[in-house]
Amino acid sequence: MQETEIKIQCSDGVKLSGTLFEPSQAKAAVMIAPATGIKRQFYRAFAKHLVGKGFAVVTFDNRGIGQSLQGAINAGDPSLINWGTLDMTAVLDDLMARYPGQDYHLVGHSAGGQLVGLMKNATALTSMFNFASSSGSIHNAEYPFKIKSAFYLNFFIPVSNLLFGHTKSQWVGMGEPLPKNVSREWSRWCNGKGYVKVDLDTKIKDHLYDQLEFPSLWVHATDDDIANYDNVKDMVRVFSKMNAEIITLSPQAYGFKYIGHMKFFSKRRSALWALAVDWLEKN
Repeated sequence: MQETEIKIQCSDGVKLSGTLFEPSQAKAAVMIAPATGIKRQFYRAFAKHLVGKGFAVVTFDNRGIGQSLQGAINAGDPSLINWGTLDMTAVLDDLMARYPGQDYHLVGHSAGGQLVGLMKNATALTSMFNFASSSGSIHNAEYPFKIKSAFYLNFFIPVSNLLFGHTKSQWVGMGEPLPKNVSREWSRWCNGKGYVKVDLDTKIKDHLYDQLEFPSLWVHATDDDIANYDNVKDMVRVFSKMNAEIITLSPQAYGFKYIGHMKFFSKRRSALWALAVDWLEKN
């Protein structure tokens, strides 16, 4: 396996930091699209596992996050919309240029699966495997998490943006500090239904949510307060033509105390990774 640090240039000139994991001979190529505010290193063990199964893999930091942070946190106009339309599009373009003529798969974690319909080249994907991707709607959240979520979305985010010009999400265990437009969209979309659907055909007029038809597998855990079953279904419905299957994982069935929103990609949960490998090999 070869592991190489790369730079990926977006159409607006912003350069993203990425890592390319290459087997001696690739049978397909995979881009791992991260959750909101999560750095690419979080997915390294999982990426290396896929490489061991013969897949070329790229991980990346969205603009404003990790090593793609260029100066001030809001430099380069980071937003959820731009993460999808510019960043994820550029990553797939780069992967296709490096591995022409292959099948291309996306593994999405939370936002990484939600934003696929914003990619300008998403029709080039062969399939999608998502974990914890859902609308995140507080309308479908259960108490007491609903109270915590409402506080974070409707108080913590606007106050933090007002005081600091960005969201100090790391203070509440929510990943990296978030650019203000990222957290603003996150708050607005999670307060509605269908996540990005809140702005579709109004603020967002150029998208592929109603065109994508490739097969997709949406995996979530019973102990995930954000990506509960109702919210996963809420997000799947936004992809009106997609061939989608939902799988619900019970931590106890695998001998784990918890999986939650994040632990699928932990090396200690590697017993779960066969779900992704089997899907990629089948599709």
